[in-house]
Amino acid sequence: MVSRIAAVGALVLAVVLIAALLLQGDPTHRYYMEFETAGQLVKDDDVQVGGRRVGSIKAIDLTSANLARIEVEVTEPFAPLHEGTTGVIRATSLSGVANRYIALTPGPNSSAKLAEDAVLRTDKTTTIVDLDQLFNTLDTDARKDLQNVVQGFATQIEGRSDEAGEAAEYFNPALSQTARLFRELTEDEGALSRFIVNSARTVTALAERRDDLADLVGNTNTTAAAIASEEQALGRTLELLPTTLRRANSTFVNLRATLDDLDVLVSASKPATKDLAPFLRKLRPLVAAAKPTVRDLRRLVSRVGPDNDLVDATRDFPRLQPVASRASDAGVAALKRSQPVLEFIRPYTPELAGWLRDFGQGAAYYDANGHYARIQPLFNAFQFSDNPAGGALTPIPPEQRLDYLETGKFKRCPGGATAPLDDNSNPFLDNGSLGAEDCDPSTGPPGP
Repeated sequence: MVSRIAAVGALVLAVVLIAALLLQGDPTHRYYMEFETAGQLVKDDDVQVGGRRVGSIKAIDLTSANLARIEVEVTEPFAPLHEGTTGVIRATSLSGVANRYIALTPGPNSSAKLAEDAVLRTDKTTTIVDLDQLFNTLDTDARKDLQNVVQGFATQIEGRSDEAGEAAEYFNPALSQTARLFRELTEDEGALSRFIVNSARTVTALAERRDDLADLVGNTNTTAAAIASEEQALGRTLELLPTTLRRANSTFVNLRATLDDLDVLVSASKPATKDLAPFLRKLRPLVAAAKPTVRDLRRLVSRVGPDNDLVDATRDFPRLQPVASRASDAGVAALKRSQPVLEFIRPYTPELAGWLRDFGQGAAYYDANGHYARIQPLFNAFQFSDNPAGGALTPIPPEQRLDYLETGKFKRCPGGATAPLDDNSNPFLDNGSLGAEDCDPSTGPPGP
């Protein structure tokens, strides 16, 4: 009997010990957190870490500085907390009552542990921002407009709830694909950075050419309007397009034989192309140097503004043509008549240039009255005569010294005003084309 009572007592003691262990729970640590406002927290609200409940709110008090002092208990193994721990009041949803909790971000384990009853000041805590606080920042007109927006959303979805529900089924695939897209982008961050930089350069280049881009858009609009004005012709073209494509298909089939024959030409031309690369390398500096010329040519061909480029000149050609045709006939006739004169004057170009040069020098003197010219006529008193014994000066009779002033007395050839040179380049006889009726090569000046 006694042994049976002892066994029952031992069993009861074991049950009591097990119940005590089960009901005791994990050890807890108490801390205090100060917030600017309590944020609608109530006693026994959650204290969470990473979305998991690790403790609860035990009390809410008001400090002498009008701050909300929240007493929390955190269970092990999430406690004790370490220095660097922060807390923020959050809401589980936008709707509901007493649905707030404190989310903890524990400090690193390498930091010192917080003492029991430690206080996290406002520099370590963040108060939740309620929608009412946000709405209070809006004035009356802004709140009214926001109400209109919400009511507009209600009007938009009214009677279409079924369609909206069906559309919501595609949110998850769309979001999943979007998340996958961003993961792919972030995996190759370097390529994404280069893409963004190159895109910025492209946009900058387009911005620098915004006038040209605006002209392109305007011209495209004009082109589209012109195409629209030819609606019937365009429709007829589309009707004929299938037949054209069928015939083009036959043409492309026959083109294969031509390409086979062209392979022979390509093979034969390959040896000639081996020198093409060096040629192109030598051509590259020329192309680079030609860029300013091409740029100036573009400005010459087309420039903003009226009547200042080649395009405007080309547009005026039709009006110029009737006038220019009559002037051209007269010009051609004048050139034909002036050709003999030009042919006669052309060999005397050096003499004309020399006269202009010497006359400019002679008239370069000036005094208080302006420029003046020094002119001195020369009348030869001797002439040079050649003989086997050597040249000699022979006196010219006085009555013959002015004979060369008579018109037609002397017909000097081109270059005959100076003594003949050793290379026989003067006087100029145009390979014998200048005969005795044109000039007399013997009328040159005396002397060697």
